Amino acid sequence: MTTSPPISEKMQCMEVWGGNRATWSQFSVPGLDLWVHSQPFRNSVGGGDVYYLSSCASGRITRMLLADVSGHGASVAPVAVALRDLMRQNINFIRQTHLVSSLNSRFESISAAGCFATTLVSTFFSPTKTLSICNAGHPLPLFRDMITGQWKPCDTGTDENSGNNIPIGILDDGTYRSSKLRLNVNDMVLTYTDSLSEATGADGDLLGTRGVCDIVNSLSAVPPESLIPELLSAIRRLNSDNLMADDTTVMLLRANGSGVPFIENLKAPFRMLKGFWANRIRAL
Repeated sequence: MTTSPPISEKMQCMEVWGGNRATWSQFSVPGLDLWVHSQPFRNSVGGGDVYYLSSCASGRITRMLLADVSGHGASVAPVAVALRDLMRQNINFIRQTHLVSSLNSRFESISAAGCFATTLVSTFFSPTKTLSICNAGHPLPLFRDMITGQWKPCDTGTDENSGNNIPIGILDDGTYRSSKLRLNVNDMVLTYTDSLSEATGADGDLLGTRGVCDIVNSLSAVPPESLIPELLSAIRRLNSDNLMADDTTVMLLRANGSGVPFIENLKAPFRMLKGFWANRIRAL
């Protein structure tokens, strides 16, 4: 249960952090504060929820990935490794649909037969304060506008009937599109895996996106650093079986208005060269 304060870190440029193990962590990057909670099914070492954060050479681009892979345990290990490698390869590119398409095309070779995954990839471009969201069959993220103070589901343009943005690993030629949000200071976005939306309310019905959104709106007075544990506790109170039958992962991001320090922009080309040669050496 998430009760203690999260481990707080400041991500360095050209860094990828994540995995599929339990965590309760906080990060600070140019323009964003982030909180990540993950708990594998039955407290196992690793689970089917995979999460990653990355920061580009200058710190201007921050990428967040959340995937819910069908299956548990050892079957997800190669998927977690492949996700990490793809994040590194695409770390300096704004266009995130390339990352999702690459993952989709490689998914069959890196996962068990019949395996698929819902995936949500978000890219924050600090200079324009723009968040791009590519949703491959994942539960809809929630957005809180600081002006209204209300949470609402994000329209990510997902359309299962058209064959666009469906879970990865289903169609080899699946196409993926992104939607965009401009984030003002203290705007927030909440993403999560389906253990939350498939939890049940007091009436026994599934919460769905709307039910999760209603609970988050009831926690409007809760500070961001406490929102995830309060949300999970509220869902557990509705039904003691909630969040017990699957992996659970939640990410919260808040726009903090900070920019990229001048010195980091100067160091960016050297970090890119260092990353290039490191990748070349690994490939040998």
